[in-house]
Amino acid sequence: MLTTGRHLLEVAHEHGFAVPAFNISDWAMCRGIVEISEELQAPLIIAIHPDELSHVGADLVPAIIARAHRASVPVSIHLDHGTTYEHVLLAVQAGFTSVMIDGSTLPLRKNIALTSRVVETAHAVGVSVEAELGTIGQTDGEAEAGANTIVHTDPDDAVRFVAETGIDSLAVAIGTSHGIYPSWMKPELKLDLLRQLASVVSTPLVLHGGSANPDAEIAEAVTRGINKINISSDIKAAYYTRMRAVLADAGLREPNVIQPPCITAMKETAAHKIKLFRAKGAAGLY
Repeated sequence: MLTTGRHLLEVAHEHGFAVPAFNISDWAMCRGIVEISEELQAPLIIAIHPDELSHVGADLVPAIIARAHRASVPVSIHLDHGTTYEHVLLAVQAGFTSVMIDGSTLPLRKNIALTSRVVETAHAVGVSVEAELGTIGQTDGEAEAGANTIVHTDPDDAVRFVAETGIDSLAVAIGTSHGIYPSWMKPELKLDLLRQLASVVSTPLVLHGGSANPDAEIAEAVTRGINKINISSDIKAAYYTRMRAVLADAGLREPNVIQPPCITAMKETAAHKIKLFRAKGAAGLY
């Protein structure tokens, strides 16, 4: 069932769980993510970053939409980290049901102006909007772009930002980074800040950079008010690590031999996240 991000997160907010947003970068990953969500009866956000969209091509989006319509769980198709108004227009025209406008590196006034423009356009056609306040870090060159210095979300700014933009969900910066953390880097969430943000903002909150954070911290973040968690690096690492092992057999060449074990590895990682986010079985709430 295809739906909007707003609908998914309103229910998650009411019932105290987080909807997983899994970034996909090919059709096999998309199929696998929908399958594991159906197996665990979990709501799903299929996230596609502009870089991923340029890789798979907008022509794949109708197939993703068709698969979402057939799904036995609610599914939203979400533009992840669009940084320009044009990114959002492309996603809306392609059939996305949710978009993120990321003006987090802009001064607050300009972030509000850009986000408000996106909200006006997207809401006019029933598309939900996520925005970001504060900055997410970056662990390596393979990850989505991030800031060299994390700027944590200010609660007072968050109240103003939500009120003036009319967004449907807010991505907050509480200490995460995009990518896989190197061994010397210890991820640590500012859970007290999250509690404070959740107490002053009624809009569902989103956690980016959720890969590789300790399970206990992620579980606590859900308890304290996070309703959507983005997972990209973890499932891609599982998928391609297994693919490297499979391709050690130089005689293999057929995708229907090479890819199934890779999809299985990705699904195992995704299943763990779904359960950690308390989303297993939550499709029945919609």
